[in-house]
Amino acid sequence: MKLYQLRSKQAIPISQEEAWNFLSSPANLKVITPEHMGFHILDGADRPMFPGQIIQYKVSPFPGFTTKWVTEITHVKDGEYFVDEQRYGPYALWHHKHFINPIEGGVEMEDIIDYKIPLGILGQIAHPIIVKKQLIQIFKYREQKLQELFGKVDGIPNKLQLKSF
Repeated sequence: MKLYQLRSKQAIPISQEEAWNFLSSPANLKVITPEHMGFHILDGADRPMFPGQIIQYKVSPFPGFTTKWVTEITHVKDGEYFVDEQRYGPYALWHHKHFINPIEGGVEMEDIIDYKIPLGILGQIAHPIIVKKQLIQIFKYREQKLQELFGKVDGIPNKLQLKSF
């Protein structure tokens, strides 16, 4: 089973505290997720983020298919980073690290997602056709939405990279 990794970096002109307050609120995930994904939080987003927090969602990764997704916040360092891991959902493995690093003119947000696709060889075939395209689309949408909400730091390009191991 292949391991894939998606890395995204984006600079926005807000303070580390403002970035943390927005990104560490599970309710804001809906704001930065494309509408067509039918993203809906079912439970667990009613308080500030903490290690051990379980958050339940419903999501439609493509038309005609809706699934439940359960994640656990496993690590939190206030103002700097948090990690969420899938406990139940569409991936065989989902480990998502969110970093907020101060830079001149704002913060750089960095996402590192390590994931595996279920279904063996069928999953590997589906990855470039469906999954990879969907993840890139989601992160491009997030980039655009965060720029609409907060702006962009001039002179720092956004980066989106997907690798497989």
